[in-house]
Amino acid sequence: MKKLLLLALFVLPVSLCAQKFAHFNSQEILQALPEAKTAQEELQKLSADYDKELQGMREEGQRKLEAYQAQRDSLPDNIRQRREQELQELQNRLQQTAQNLEQEFENARIQKLQAVNEKVMKAVQAIGEAGDYVYIMDVAAGIPFINKKLSKDITEELKKKLGI
Repeated sequence: MKKLLLLALFVLPVSLCAQKFAHFNSQEILQALPEAKTAQEELQKLSADYDKELQGMREEGQRKLEAYQAQRDSLPDNIRQRREQELQELQNRLQQTAQNLEQEFENARIQKLQAVNEKVMKAVQAIGEAGDYVYIMDVAAGIPFINKKLSKDITEELKKKLGI
């Protein structure tokens, strides 16, 4: 009984030390993954389209403001007040449109990258299960410290799994 207890006391710490940890760099994976590149290109195009729409609204507002300023002194009070109100409403619409487009862009970004992230996470999970890893951490996630002597870098293995 004593021998069994001593054996358990020696084996338990050794088994705890035998746990395997791994890490990978998701930024490196995403830069090499064709689906991620396609998603980024689509997002850049969408951003350019949104910027073009906002620029058109800004230019329209600028034209109306300049026209108003050129005529302001010669306008009757009621027309001047109405034009000032129109300019204020145009400014409010511009701000609302900018907020809406920003939200739409963020939703599109999440949607386009979700499939890519799911693919990467499935590959990480498969490697983790096959390699009996306790934890696999993403170094791009801002983890303050990873002892790379005690943790295996699986970035290249992950690339192979994803067909990169």
